[in-house]
Parts: sequence; structure tokens; C-alpha cells
Amino acid sequence: MTQKSILRASLIGTALSFASTVAMAADAAPVPNKGDTAWMLISTVLVLLMTIPGLALFYGGLVRTKNMLSVLSQVFAIVCMVAILWVAFGYSLAFTGGNDFIGGLDKIFLKGVTPEAVAATFSNGVVIPELVYMAFQMTFACITPALIVGAFAERMRFSAVLLFVALWVTVIYFPIAHMVWYWAGPDAIATAAKAVASASDAAAKTAAQAKLDEVLADAGLIFKWGALDFAGGTVVHINAGIAGLVGALMIGKRIGYGKELMAPHSLTMTMIGASLLWVGWFGFNAGSNLEANGTAALAMVNTFVATAAAGFAWLVVEWVAKGKPTLLGLVSGAVAGLVAVTPASGFAGPMGSIVLGLVAGPVCYFFVSTVKNALKYDDSLDVFGVHCVGGIIGAIATGILVNPDLGGVGIPDYVSKPGELAVASYEFGTQMFAQIKAVLLTLVWSGVGSAILFKIVDLIIGLRVPAEEEREGLDIGEHDERAYNY
Repeated sequence: MTQKSILRASLIGTALSFASTVAMAADAAPVPNKGDTAWMLISTVLVLLMTIPGLALFYGGLVRTKNMLSVLSQVFAIVCMVAILWVAFGYSLAFTGGNDFIGGLDKIFLKGVTPEAVAATFSNGVVIPELVYMAFQMTFACITPALIVGAFAERMRFSAVLLFVALWVTVIYFPIAHMVWYWAGPDAIATAAKAVASASDAAAKTAAQAKLDEVLADAGLIFKWGALDFAGGTVVHINAGIAGLVGALMIGKRIGYGKELMAPHSLTMTMIGASLLWVGWFGFNAGSNLEANGTAALAMVNTFVATAAAGFAWLVVEWVAKGKPTLLGLVSGAVAGLVAVTPASGFAGPMGSIVLGLVAGPVCYFFVSTVKNALKYDDSLDVFGVHCVGGIIGAIATGILVNPDLGGVGIPDYVSKPGELAVASYEFGTQMFAQIKAVLLTLVWSGVGSAILFKIVDLIIGLRVPAEEEREGLDIGEHDERAYNY
């Protein structure tokens, strides 16, 4: 063989090797990007920060001195208990295929969730480690029932709180999370859609279309309706808010409610807690994008501006109504803004988010100051007025603010251009109907289900502490401790 022939053969071999490598790379399964993984690890820690110490201090400062430790204990214990339930069976029930309402037990005790396992994001060909996704969603499962305790603070047995929460996350939270957030993922849809597009004859096309329909059906009921909830307006806030109201009504008012002064014992701690909530909420909202990209940045900006607008709007409205601005009003408005922007954070534009905050702040203030007083229910820390009402406002507004003509990002379409993220045409009536259905189903599922669970717990161990213990304070009565030794 001549030198020229050898050189030609070598070049051909190199070219074939390169082509083979490219083909193998194209067919290889996607691997997690270290930047996305790092962002999701940070977001997971930020959501835990929201709960402990953020929510614990926010609630703790709002109760009377004699009940400070009881609230801290309830929030901390809920996080510990729910984290265990989540890895045992909660993750599997929420995020595996099953039916429209609940997943299965394929991943019970994290079976198959190894360091090598990956979870889909919202972009084709982009994944993150499944352990990170599982842990991120675990923090959501932990904070949601912890929100509920504010509604019946200062009067419920510690043992009853724990039993109720264990039942509630199993019967209410895990199914709602499955209904709203579970789907097959963009790559499964793209693969099935490509098969339809490349089918060579009618029979193949029919089979491929049936497979695509099967993949699209592998989702929770509310997701299939087309309802949008970026970070938990339904799953977290409406869900917890209506459960809190039901609990407050069934347990009854605190002794002396409406007759004795029940002012917050430390607004300093409440302000610290609210600040930690705001900081942690960036992980809550921006982390829900599952990737470190422009949409995560959009969610971060929206979380900034909607919160600022709602806090300032509440402050001004209260200033006008009562003659003086209060720190409690300012931080309460900020939390209302955080709640309202949660479902819209990755779908709305910044200007739309500001409008959302300007609406949510005053409306939540009206429910907390006027509706609550008129109906005379004792929602101790305004869980319903802020979380449920704010969540409803945000969930419905998401259907409006996602409109590209209003600065929104539009509704994602994974079918029309397989492998590329396209934007579907926006239809106001269709989208609003989906949002309203999601809100109503969450209210009914959580409201009725919570009432049944409260009754069960009451029959087993009793919901409320004895009157003497309530007067003395739950810190001593339930925990034999004092928050302050003076």
C-alpha cells in the first residue's frame, strides 16, 4: 500500500470514528448540568430556610409569650416528620404514574432513586439528579402543613397536630401535588410526537398517535386540564389556607377571643421571620424552574417586585384606613405578595407581577381586617386571609398574566415542534376555565378532606387542650418549657 493510500485510509477511519462518536453522543441520554444541579441544591436549602427558621419565627412572634415555644415546636416537628414520610412513600405517591388523582408505589422508600437517576425539567434534553428533585419537592411538602398551624395556634394539642399533619399530607397534599405537577416530561412527549411525524403509513401513524395520547395522559388531573401553577399557588397556599380555616372553625375560638388583648408578643421576631421567608422564597419560586436560566431569573424578578408592591400597597391602605402605618401590616402585605406571585412567577412579566402585588395586598388586607371581623372566626395568624385568598388571586391571575400580549411568556407547547419548546396560542376563556377548575377542586379536596381528618383526630385523641392549659399557655402545658426565663 502506498503512503498516499495509507493516509487516505487513515483519514477515512478518523472521519468514520468521528461520525460514530457524534452519532453516539446524539443518542446518549442527557446528563445533568453542574450549574443546574448547584442551583437546585441551593434552592432546596433556601426553601428549608423559609420554614425553619423563617416561618417558625414569623408565627412565633405573632402569638403571645406563653405560646411562643409551642409554635416553634410544631413547625420544627412537622418538618422532621414530613421529611421521613416523604422519602418513605410521599414522593412515590406524588411523582410516579398511577391515575388522575394519585401516583403509585414504584418508588416507595426511594426505590430506584439513586445518585445516577435523573429527573426531567421543563426543557428537552435537560435533566437534574433525581435525588435533588426529590429533596426539593420534599421541602415543599414540609412547609405546606406547617403553614396550617397558624390558623389554630395557641389552642391545639401537640399530639393532635402531629397526627393530623401525618394524615393530611397523605390524604390531601400528596394527591394534590400529583394532580397539579406530575407529568411524563418534555422528552417523553417529544419522542412520542416525533414518532407520529415520522410514521410511514396510516397504521404506523395510528399506533404512534395512540402512544402519544398515552404519554400525554400520563399526568395528574389538574395538569391535564391545562391549569398553570409554577410554584404552588394551589398545591401549597390554597391547600393549606382552606385547611387552616376548617381547623379554626372546628376547634373553635381561643378563650377570651374578642374580649382580651391578644397582640403579637414580638414583632421584631415576626419581621425577621418575614425577611427570611422573602429570601427563601427565591428558592421556592425561581427554583421551581428546575434550571438556572432566564426563566429562573424571571421568577426571581417577579418575586422581588410583586412582594414589594403588595407590601407597600397593604401599608398605604392600612395607613389610610387606620391613620398609622404598621410594621405588621407591611410584612403581612409582603407575605401576601409572595403567596400571590407563586403560581405566576415563571409565567407573568415583571409589570404584570407588580399589578398582581398591588391587587393582592389590599384584597388580603380586606379579608384579614374586615371579613374576618364580620364573620367572627378565629384564624389566629390569618392563614386563610393571606394564604388561601392570596393563593386564589394568584392562581386565577396566572391565567391572565401568562398572555404574551400582557408581557407573559405564553403557554408551553411540547407537541407541535417535537424537541423544541414552542408557545401555544393563548385563549383567555379556555385558560381561565382551567385555572378556576383547579382552584375549586383544591378548595373542595382540601376543605372537605381536612374536615374529615380533624374529626377523626378529635375522636381519637381530642383536638383542643384543656381550658386550664390554654390559659396557662401551651409552652408549659404541652412542653414544660418557657421561651423566656424572666
